[in-house]
Amino acid sequence: MPKRHARAACTALAAAGLLLAATGGATADSAPAAPSAAVTLRTADAPPELLAAMQRDLGLTPTQAKARLAHEAEAGATAARLRDRLGAAFAGAWVDGADAAVLTVATTRAADTAAIRATGARAKLVTRTLAELDADRAALDRAAGPATPVRYVDPRSNTLVVEETEAGAAAALLAATGTGADRVTVVRTAEAPRPLYDLRGGDAYYMNGSGRCSVGFPVTKGATNGFATAGHCGRAGTTTSGFNQVAQGSFQASVFPGNDMAWVAANTQWTATPYVKGSGGANVQVTGSVLQPVGASVCRSGSTTGWHCGTIQQHNTSVTYPEGTISGVTRTTVCAEPGDSGGSYISGSQAQGVTSGGSGNCSSGGTTFFQPLNPILSAYGLTLKVSGSDPGPGPGPGEPEPGGTWKAGTVYAAGATVTHGGASYRCIQGHQAQTGWEPPNVPALWQRV
Repeated sequence: MPKRHARAACTALAAAGLLLAATGGATADSAPAAPSAAVTLRTADAPPELLAAMQRDLGLTPTQAKARLAHEAEAGATAARLRDRLGAAFAGAWVDGADAAVLTVATTRAADTAAIRATGARAKLVTRTLAELDADRAALDRAAGPATPVRYVDPRSNTLVVEETEAGAAAALLAATGTGADRVTVVRTAEAPRPLYDLRGGDAYYMNGSGRCSVGFPVTKGATNGFATAGHCGRAGTTTSGFNQVAQGSFQASVFPGNDMAWVAANTQWTATPYVKGSGGANVQVTGSVLQPVGASVCRSGSTTGWHCGTIQQHNTSVTYPEGTISGVTRTTVCAEPGDSGGSYISGSQAQGVTSGGSGNCSSGGTTFFQPLNPILSAYGLTLKVSGSDPGPGPGPGEPEPGGTWKAGTVYAAGATVTHGGASYRCIQGHQAQTGWEPPNVPALWQRV
C-alpha cells in the first residue's frame, strides 16, 4: 500500500477510536478495542469469485481488490459519522482511487473542514447542501417525462444532473419547475432506461409461465421462505416458477412505479439460502445489508448476463420510465440486459439492492439502477437470509439480558435511535439488525449518544 494511503487509513481508524493501545493490544486496565468497520463487514472473507470479478471489471490487482473492500467499509463508517456531525451542512461523500483509499466529504460550512480532515478524509467546501439539491430533484420529479428520464445529485460537482434524450428537454423541465440552470448539469443520452423485463440471488424465475426475471435476495417471513425482487416483474397474485420451471410461489406484494419493489413467497419445495449466484455459478455469501457509499464497488447477478461488477455512482436517484417515475434508486456503472431485472447487487458480502432498469448492454457497457434492499425488507417485514452471523458471548449464566429498544431483524435507517444496555445509540449506516450486531459491538453501524 502506498505510504499516503497507509497514513490516511491509520488516521481514519484512529479518529474512529478503533486503534489498539500503543502497546499493540489492550492493557490490564483497558477494554479490548472495538472492531473496525472492515472487521464488522467481514471484508477479509470476500470470496475469490467476487475478487476475481472486481479485478476483471474494475481493472484491479488482487491486492487492490482486497484493499478496496476494506477501505470502502472504513470510508462508509467515517462518512456516516461525519454526516451525523455536520447535519444540515453535509453535501455528500465519495471515495476515489483504484483501491478507494481516498474519502472526500463535502460541506457548505468552512468551519467543518478541520473536523473532516481530522478523520483522514479530504474536505471540499461547496455552495449547496445535499438536502437542497435533493429538494430540487424532488421538484423536477413531479414534472419530468420520458425525455428527461434520469435525475440525480452528483456530490462531486455539487450539482443536480438531468439526462435528456431530446435537445431542449432539460431546459423545458427547468423552466417548468423554476429551477436555476446554474444548479444543474445537463447530460445528453442516446438511450432511455427501461425496466429489464425478461432461491439463490441471480437465478431465473418465470411469471405466469411466460416472462422471466431474476431472484434478488432470499428472505424469510416467519416460517415462509421467499425472495425480494423488482416490482415491475409482477403484481400481487402473479404466480412464479423457478429456474427449473417447477412451481415456485406467488407475488405477495408489489410496488411499481413510485418504487420498484416486490416479494415472492415460495411454496414448501423451496428453501431460502444466504447466497447469490456468482461467476461460474459459484455461491457468494451474503452476511448483511449495509448500504455502501458513492464510489464503492458493486457486483450484480442476473439470469441473462450473469455476474458483472462496477461502481456505485449516486444514491437516491429518480428515474422516469415509460410506465412512470421511481425514486430512491441507486445509479451504477454495472451493465445489465432484459431478464436481469430483480437480480442481486452485492458489495463485498453486503446485500445492496435489486435490479430495476437501465440502458446499454453488457457488450458495449451501460448504466443500471437498483432498488435498495433495506426499504423492501422494512416495507414487507422480511428478514434477509444471511450466513456466518456471530452471536457473540451474550450474557453470562444468571445475568439479565441487556434490554432496550434495539431488536434483531429490525431495519434501521441512518439517524434512528435505540437503547441497549442502559445506553442510547444513533444509527449511522442503514442496515437490518442481526444477532451479533448489537450497538456496543459495531461502532461502524452505531454511535453512542
